Amino acid sequence: MTQHTRQVILYKDEDGYWVVECPSLKGCNSQGRTKEEALSNIKEAIVGYVTALEEDGLSVPEDNFETFLVVV
Repeated sequence: MTQHTRQVILYKDEDGYWVVECPSLKGCNSQGRTKEEALSNIKEAIVGYVTALEEDGLSVPEDNFETFLVVV
């Protein structure tokens, strides 16, 4: 299996769970009780998302966004 790199955003929600999103794959989100669990779960979600797109003959979006820290 070919490995690919995707940027994800990881943050803790108000219930104490770690939420992780893959912005380049709209709606591809997951969570976990720990950072490690959340990251493992998003990897599985990304693979499933990309596989579903390919099986449906749809193009896989590029990972083409930038993140910045803004001081306010």
